[in-house]
Amino acid sequence: MTTLRAPRVRVTGALTAALLVLLGLVAASLLIGSKGIPAATVLDALLHFDPTSTDHIFVHDERLPRTVLAVLVGAALGLAGTVMQAVARNPLAEPGVLGINAGASFLVVVGITFFGITSLTGYVWFAFAGALVATVLVYGVGALGREGATPVKIALSGAAANAAFVSLTTTVLLTDTDTFERFRLWQVGSLSGRGADVLAQVTPFLVIGIVLALLSGRLLNTLVLGDDVATGLGQNTAVARAVAGVTVVLLCGAATAAAGPIGFVGLAVPPVARMVAGTDHRLALPCALLFGPILVLAADIIGRVVAWPGEVQVGIVTAVLGGPVFIALVRRR
Repeated sequence: MTTLRAPRVRVTGALTAALLVLLGLVAASLLIGSKGIPAATVLDALLHFDPTSTDHIFVHDERLPRTVLAVLVGAALGLAGTVMQAVARNPLAEPGVLGINAGASFLVVVGITFFGITSLTGYVWFAFAGALVATVLVYGVGALGREGATPVKIALSGAAANAAFVSLTTTVLLTDTDTFERFRLWQVGSLSGRGADVLAQVTPFLVIGIVLALLSGRLLNTLVLGDDVATGLGQNTAVARAVAGVTVVLLCGAATAAAGPIGFVGLAVPPVARMVAGTDHRLALPCALLFGPILVLAADIIGRVVAWPGEVQVGIVTAVLGGPVFIALVRRR
């Protein structure tokens, strides 16, 4: 009983601390920006919105949706990375590394070029389609052969899919200057300019994906043991992988559509979650749920501070923060 209770006590303490840090970052995100607004005014705008006040409108229409979206996107990417690493049994599995983001980006380019999509709200369905195609392609190719979907084959098929989608995206962009101009601002990964309309469109998908991910802990605990062991324990591996695939598509598709392909969050968060919670995904997933938003919000705030009154896009900052983690994982594994 003591050995079972100890991880839960440790995780409860970590989650409490993470929640306090997250609340502090949410407050900082609402207070820090290119326009200086007193803390009292920000609080008043949240509690008693005045549509005639410029500061209230700015807080209500710009900073609040951006902060909420950062929390949701961070949670989605952290959970997606945790699910993917469990299914692939590979600590380097991540939406960016396995080509999921590249697939979503390619279909967004197709939507801009051939269907005239010009708004962020129009990117959602194309990003979903791209994430779905990439997920099916990577796992389908990785599952070929008698050994099935081994970690090495999944990693190799993901790298190949990522290279293919990047090449196709580049080919389309080189032939259409207008598409390149619209796409380049979205591609870098940014939370700037995302208003309530974008938030309202992607939130249902993100919430469903987050709930599915949190409920899949027991499934992931069996999948990570391998197909033979999972089957011996009575797990239907095909159903479990299908649930995990739908979860990843919802999380990655909605997050990428809203904020662009933000990298390294899904790579850096799961190892930290497992460091705190151990191998039990029922405990690791709630950790990833909070650690992901902490990373994205911190990166977004850093991006606003280092280049004030301008800003560095969150996708660039997460790459800078996540790069050393990636290198450390490669050296360890």
